Amino acid sequence: MAVTLKVNGKTTTVDVAPDTPLLWVLRDVLDLKGTKYGCGIGQCGACTVHIDGVASRSCNRPISELAGGEVVTIEGLSVDGAHPVQRAWVELDVPQCGYCQAGQIMSASSLLSRTPRPTDTDIDRAMNGNICRCATYLRIRQAIHRAAQMAAADGNGGRRETGDGGQGTGESSFPKSLLTTRTGA
Repeated sequence: MAVTLKVNGKTTTVDVAPDTPLLWVLRDVLDLKGTKYGCGIGQCGACTVHIDGVASRSCNRPISELAGGEVVTIEGLSVDGAHPVQRAWVELDVPQCGYCQAGQIMSASSLLSRTPRPTDTDIDRAMNGNICRCATYLRIRQAIHRAAQMAAADGNGGRRETGDGGQGTGESSFPKSLLTTRTGA
């Protein structure tokens, strides 16, 4: 089945089985290796990309559902790592092993696109389901707050020029024992 969609700003047509998950199209067909395979059932967040401006899991989305859609991967977030979330991640040395970080960054950038000054609760909800086996949750939260400051200083409030409006849902997946309450923020 031939499916045409826009990936990282470029219109492309792929010819794959209609039930092929977007993740495998990105990695195996389009050679975009930044999006990672974690669980295969949309629960861990390693495969998070933006689909039509919404942070979404790519491992369980059949390509047939995406015809005419727009996908942004970690490679398309910014060509030079200049997105506020990417800069904050580096500044605060967030990754430990790094495997989950592309998904974490995509969820965080989606949050900031719609909530330029998130609270800890906003962050916990938006990052729900983005699992970090190394438990860098505190640094992730700090980096999101820092990215919000950077975006405000940049004058764009964290919004992507393409109008990214992703979403996070549900309760916090950050283990409560690893979270501390921020004061003075």
